[in-house]
Amino acid sequence: MRRLLVLAAGLFVAVAPKPFVETVERLAFENADVGHRRPWTVPMARLKGLVFCLLLVRSPTNIRALSGALAALGFVLAVLPRRALEVGLRVAYENPDDLEVKPWVLPIARVLGASYVAVAAFSRRAGTSENESVDSTGE
Repeated sequence: MRRLLVLAAGLFVAVAPKPFVETVERLAFENADVGHRRPWTVPMARLKGLVFCLLLVRSPTNIRALSGALAALGFVLAVLPRRALEVGLRVAYENPDDLEVKPWVLPIARVLGASYVAVAAFSRRAGTSENESVDSTGE
């Protein structure tokens, strides 16, 4: 059931990234109307949604590379949330210093990072068990 919810969230972000980004901005910033997104911010949100969907449906092609990158990003986000937030804001916004982040954002960033690591680990484990079952049946 959790996997289905995360897959639905990934599909929503992939299909409608702009409303997702706008909602996250309103939730995360005290002054969301001040932020000036870079041109690639919304397309990158779409890409992130697609990567989550790929991992959750256990696409056999490049699963190790995608899950490894997601796990690395998640680890950094979980362990160094303040630094990750600073870098993320600089990448996504033309005026990151003008944005006031709400106090709950850093703890949630840690949780989000841990969830990235969990999704990556789950997708690798699921991919490995599928390969083992194919090998054991000789197909």
